[in-house]
Amino acid sequence: MSVKLLMGNEAIALGALRAGVSVTAGYPGTPSTEILETIAKERRDGVYVEWSVNEKAALELAAGASYAGARTLVTMKQVGLNVASDPLMSLAYIGVKGGMVIVVADDPGPISSQTEQDTRTFAKYSKLPCFDPSSPEEAYEMIGDAFELSEELHTPVLFRPTTRMCHATAPIDVAEPAFVGGGVLNAPFHFEKDPKWVIFPRLSVKNHALIEKRNRALSERFSDYNFNAVEGRSETFGIATGGVCYAYVKEALRRLDAEWVKVLKIATPFPFPQRLALDFLDSTECVFVIEELDPVIERELLYVAGAAGRAINIYGKEITENLPASGEYTVELLTEKLAAFLGIAYEPVGGGVPDAPPLPVRPPVLCAGCPHRASFYAVKKAMSGKKAVFCGDIGCYTLGNAQPLDMVDTCLCMGAGITIAQGLSRAEPDRAAFAFVGDSTFFASGITGIVNAVYNKNDMVLIVLDNRITAMTGGQTHPGIGKTLMGEATAALGIPAILRAIGVEPRVVNPLELDNAISAVKAAAWETGVRAVVFEYPCVNVAKPTGSASVNAEKCTGCGLCARELGCPALKVGDKAEIDASLCTGCNLCGQVCPFDAIEVTK
Repeated sequence: MSVKLLMGNEAIALGALRAGVSVTAGYPGTPSTEILETIAKERRDGVYVEWSVNEKAALELAAGASYAGARTLVTMKQVGLNVASDPLMSLAYIGVKGGMVIVVADDPGPISSQTEQDTRTFAKYSKLPCFDPSSPEEAYEMIGDAFELSEELHTPVLFRPTTRMCHATAPIDVAEPAFVGGGVLNAPFHFEKDPKWVIFPRLSVKNHALIEKRNRALSERFSDYNFNAVEGRSETFGIATGGVCYAYVKEALRRLDAEWVKVLKIATPFPFPQRLALDFLDSTECVFVIEELDPVIERELLYVAGAAGRAINIYGKEITENLPASGEYTVELLTEKLAAFLGIAYEPVGGGVPDAPPLPVRPPVLCAGCPHRASFYAVKKAMSGKKAVFCGDIGCYTLGNAQPLDMVDTCLCMGAGITIAQGLSRAEPDRAAFAFVGDSTFFASGITGIVNAVYNKNDMVLIVLDNRITAMTGGQTHPGIGKTLMGEATAALGIPAILRAIGVEPRVVNPLELDNAISAVKAAAWETGVRAVVFEYPCVNVAKPTGSASVNAEKCTGCGLCARELGCPALKVGDKAEIDASLCTGCNLCGQVCPFDAIEVTK
């Protein structure tokens, strides 16, 4: 064994390798992305890893491998679970053979997501066991337990880290990957034909009853699980918590010199360890429940207390509203709340010292040189003065909603812009309906919507923003790149060719050739049916800049048109326009916008 400083996601990856995982798949999404990237880097022969086209495909691939006896790992973020929920709900009834762990990284805040979904609630809905680690060290150990439980009970198991745990770091004793026992590397896996692998209503009814019985037994078993615990000695005050909030609570109690307070730590929110919880409640007069997102632990404690006829005061976020119902918690917030609960006088650290000045407002913005800026601007200029609606999507290009571009009118979920545009065109046929989609999202969930549009003879304009990368999550590959996560060369699926196969003849344009880009959009806008413009130019993180722009002060009038029109972070205007050479990529979009030819590019 050796000690390594690991990010939480790295700890999960190395813990899975240690447990003998053989097949891993997922779709990139912050905060989960680094798990598969670490497996790809650290794997040995016999371990397969892939970026799947979407979360549904990843889960179904893993299910097939698990049917044959391989240990499998699937990774996604909380909104990705929505995409994978169809096969997952059925898989909960069918079961697995090799251990299957589904890592769903939740994002309280949300910091980089559309929603604040809580996978603990989904665990109860799907009736699947759920592990909730509170630290990278715990995650490294706990994921092995998740594989063992999955294999023993023949069920998928959910594993729910959150953003702060995923991205925290800790020194961890790392063991070598497993080569013996269940899920061994290079094992002779074999799928045995059996009617149980085919879901039928009669089988589902039978298995449903077995699942309910299993979960009651698992609740009892989880009451003795080593990561579920009662700490402290107070018989008056108790705190119930889990996940990363446990770490926050421990730090808050240390600050308050109140480490004597009794703490119930829940590492398995479903099935809930009811016996352990009842023992905790029996020796406590009042309980403060601290958890981010849904009141999962709070509701379970209320149920346990009510079922046992225990009269106890339980404070939390749902009934007593002692904590915010949404958003991330912090140690500072919980220290203040716990001080009030415990009746301890508390003055925040640095009391009497003036507050630090507020940080400057830094809204998210498209990078300098981002081709999406040029694409949005071309569509905006082409449709100037005309009735149009612009349906956006999830990715870097969601930032097209910001001023001065203001080119995203709707954004729901991945791939939805294409079908929302179809609905708008039906409801308001005299308004041009545009749908933007990125290259990675095109493959993940866009193709189905385009097929729907063609089949149903819709009237819409599809704008594909192909920057040759899954950019927002850090530059992962996708089916259009020609390279797998394992570094192997593969067929690069061409988006224009796929559109032609569906029945749409696209116009393919470089968005940084502004006049051509505007002309292509205008031509598509005046046609009818489903038409497409594919803007192809690589992300600035793929194609490094070869020059930068500069302002000819003699020609520049200081009109500010370049900055007002484009909002590029490399541009600023005072008496004259200025360009930050450290940010500029030399894309020359501003040079094409300037009416005085005052911007020049030096390669």
